[in-house]
Amino acid sequence: MRKRVLDPQAFGKVAVLMGGWSAEREVSLLSGAGVTAALKKRGIDAIAVDADRKAILQLRMQGFDRVFNILHGGAGENGTVQAALNLQDIPFSGSDVLASALGMDKLRCKRMWKAEGLPTPDWRWLRSDADALTAGEALGYPLFIKPSEEGSSVGVTKVLRADQAVAAFRLAAGENAVAPKPVLAERAIAGGEYTCAILDGEPLPLIRIEPAGEFYDYHAKYIADDTRYICPTGLVPTHETELQALCLRAYELVGCRGWARVDFMLDASGSAFLIEVNTNPGMTSHSLVPMAAAARGMSYEDLCWAILETTLEPAT
Repeated sequence: MRKRVLDPQAFGKVAVLMGGWSAEREVSLLSGAGVTAALKKRGIDAIAVDADRKAILQLRMQGFDRVFNILHGGAGENGTVQAALNLQDIPFSGSDVLASALGMDKLRCKRMWKAEGLPTPDWRWLRSDADALTAGEALGYPLFIKPSEEGSSVGVTKVLRADQAVAAFRLAAGENAVAPKPVLAERAIAGGEYTCAILDGEPLPLIRIEPAGEFYDYHAKYIADDTRYICPTGLVPTHETELQALCLRAYELVGCRGWARVDFMLDASGSAFLIEVNTNPGMTSHSLVPMAAAARGMSYEDLCWAILETTLEPAT
């Protein structure tokens, strides 16, 4: 069982890593500001650190005892920052190196889930314009074309027709990139979008997401006020429990720890299809994990405290 603490001084000096240099920098800054304020209100010596490479490598030298990592995407979520923190012997929130890298790489994550018998939409790995067109023939339309190693729906396109596939592939790959990003095409599931937050190995209540647009894109996640979040979902309780168990299994197979969020779709028959796992989910005013925690009776401050507690050693 995890050691429970009541004294904020038990955490020592806490760096809230935020910002960074990925495409999700602005979202991370919003998340970090919220987390820092919440921890300070609970009496924790929390200091916001707008992370660059130099700052990350000097955290131990600056006297930090642990890290609340709220970097989104890129090096902050793909195992790079986690490795740097391990080298400094600094405990940190969220998953370790391997799980972070695997969670960020949707292509390899889906391969592992499928190999273990977990349901995920059919996909194709895209390396060229021709691959994008062939994927449409194999998977049918609509389909999603997305970067394999981005989050927050950055670079994702819902492709409705063949004449949109090449442009979607080039957007996902990064047309001006020195090295094109890995890209995958994924069969679109006609049904509801759901998410399951997991805190220290315990699934929180599911949330159904109803975006006003074609899908739950960056705008719907962080800007729009017309996206609907439904919790409780209205699913039959036994079905919700089964779905939570599926998401927990997906989380465990990736090797996640501390907290994460697993996104999935339900088709018209109620069958689930895993989409991705987010190892450093958002903590903004629009974010899903705080909503799920609130449904469990946890305030935002309680949630931040609980996540930070996962950086402590379990009781023996």
